[in-house]
Amino acid sequence: MTSLLYNTQSAADHHATHQVENQPPPLENYDLFEQDAALSEAVKREDAGWATTSLHQLGTLAGTAEAIRWGFEANKYTPVLQTHDRFGHRLDEIDFHPSWHRLLETAVSYGIHASPWREPRPGAHVARAAAMYLWSQVEGGQGCPISMTYAAIPVIHNQLQSSVARAWETRLTSLDYNPALNPATPKTSALCGMAMTEKQGGSDVRANTTYALPTNGGGGEYLLTGHKWFCSAPMCDVFLVLAQTTASNHAKAGLSCFLLPRILPDGTRNRFAIQRLKDKLGNRSNASSEVEFDNAWAMLVGQEGRGVATIIEMVNYTRLDCILGSSALMRQAVSQATHHAAYRRTFGRKLIDQPLMQNVLADLALESEAATIWGLRLAGACDRAATNEHEARLKRLGTAIAKYWVTKRAPAHTAEALECLGGNGYVEESIMPRLYREAPLNSVWEGSGNINCLDVLRAMQKEPEAVEAYFGEIATLAGGMDKHLDKAVAHLKNQLAQPEQLEERARRIVEQMALVMQGALIIKYAPQAVSEAFVASRLGGDWGRAFGTLPAGLDLKTIVARSRPQLNV
Repeated sequence: MTSLLYNTQSAADHHATHQVENQPPPLENYDLFEQDAALSEAVKREDAGWATTSLHQLGTLAGTAEAIRWGFEANKYTPVLQTHDRFGHRLDEIDFHPSWHRLLETAVSYGIHASPWREPRPGAHVARAAAMYLWSQVEGGQGCPISMTYAAIPVIHNQLQSSVARAWETRLTSLDYNPALNPATPKTSALCGMAMTEKQGGSDVRANTTYALPTNGGGGEYLLTGHKWFCSAPMCDVFLVLAQTTASNHAKAGLSCFLLPRILPDGTRNRFAIQRLKDKLGNRSNASSEVEFDNAWAMLVGQEGRGVATIIEMVNYTRLDCILGSSALMRQAVSQATHHAAYRRTFGRKLIDQPLMQNVLADLALESEAATIWGLRLAGACDRAATNEHEARLKRLGTAIAKYWVTKRAPAHTAEALECLGGNGYVEESIMPRLYREAPLNSVWEGSGNINCLDVLRAMQKEPEAVEAYFGEIATLAGGMDKHLDKAVAHLKNQLAQPEQLEERARRIVEQMALVMQGALIIKYAPQAVSEAFVASRLGGDWGRAFGTLPAGLDLKTIVARSRPQLNV
C-alpha cells in the first residue's frame, strides 16, 4: 500500500508548476516621453522644448506599474449610475472607481485640460498635445472630459457674456480636481462636457428637436426642454448644448448654443436627468449617457441661430484630440508589440530578429510615427493660427483630413499589433484587447469618416486658399526631394481638378491628401530609413493590403529599433 504513495519531497516536486520561460518582462517603469523619439523630436521642433522637464515627469509616471494599474482598474470597475436615492429623490450621479479619479486628477494637475489657455506662449498647444498623447496611453477614457474642457474654454471666452465667462474660465482652468457634486458646497474647479446629438438626427444636428425658450428675466437666460442621445461625460459640471430657438416673430431662429450647468447659481440642481449610461464597445472607463432636460436653465453662447458656427471652434479642437488619441493608441500598440518581440524566442531566435516579423513591426512603426508627427504639427498650427493665415488654413483643412485618416488607421493597426503577441495579446492582462476596443471610437466621435470627408470638400470649396496652404506646406517641406512624393502631388492635383462625382470620390481624395502630407513631413523630419520605407510603401505603390508588406531592401532593423522602448532589466 505504501508503494502507491509519494513521499513528501517527490510529491512537492511532481505537483510544482513548471518554470516560466520565454516570456517578456512587464513593460513598465520607463519614461514614455524619453523612449518616443518621434514625439520628443516633434516637441522641440514645434517650439515646445521648454516643456520637456514636465513631459519627462508625466512620461515617467505614465510608465509606472501604479499608473498602469489605474487604467486597468478604471476599465474593470466601470461607472455606475445612481438615478435616485433610497427615498425616491433624484440624484443623477455616477459612481466611479478611485482609479478613474486618479487618472483625471493627474490630467488636471498637469493642465492637459487647460494649459494653453492658462499660460499662452509659443508651443503651448504642442506641449499640451504631447501630454495628452502620453497620458492617453495609460487610459483613453479619461481623455473625453479632458478634451471637451480644453475645447470649450475658447468658446466660452469668445462667445459668452464677459462676467459669466470669466467665472467659468476661472473654474475650468483650475489645476485642482474635485469630483464631488454637492450643491451646498460650491466647487472652485470644473470640467465641461457637451450634448449635441439626438436619436433622430445623429450627426445631422440641425434635425435636433430640443428647444429653448427665453426666461422672463432675459439677459441671455433660457429654459431647455428635450433629450440628447449622446451626452459625453455626464458627470461634468457644465455642458455646451445645442437647442432650437424661436425668433421674436415666432419663426424658428434655428439651432443655438447654450451653456448648461448641473448646479444652478442659487445652489440647487438643474433639471438635468441622466436616463441611462451607454453600454459601449470600448471607452468603458468613461460614462456616456442619454439625458433629458425639463425646463433646464442655460445661458446663450453666441448668437441665436448660430449654434453650429459657435461650437465649430470646439469641434476643431476635439478633432485634434481624436488624432492625438488614435496616435497614442498606435504608439502604445507598437511599444507592446516591439517589446514582446524583443524578448520572445521562437524557431531558435528572437521574434524581433526574424525578417517577416521585422516587416510587420516596421510597418506598424511607420504608421505610428507618421500619425505622431502630423498630430504635433497640427498642434503647432493651433499655436500660430491667430497671427498666421497660412497656419490657420492648415489647421482648418489639415485637422479634418488627419481626423479622417489617422482615426481610420487605428483599428487595423491595433489588431495587427495584438497579433504580434499571439494568444498573449488576446488576454485582457496584456492591454491589447483594451486598445483594440478603444481604436474605433475616435473615428466615430466628432463626426464619422463620411462627415469628415464632406467637411474637407466644403472647406476646399468655401476657402480655396486652404488648398493653396496645403500644397504650399508640402512644397516647403519636401518639394522636389522625392520622385514618389512629387508624382503623388501631381496626381492629387489632377484629381482635385475633376469636379465630376467629387462627393463619391471623397474618401479616395482625402486618403491621398493624408498620405501626401504625411509623406512630406516624414521626408523632412524623420531619419532616412523611416522616410525611404514610408514613401516607397505609401506613395510609391510598392505595398500590400496588410501591415507587414513593405518592399524588400529597406532598413527594417533601424526602423524597429527607433520605435522599441528600452527597459533597464
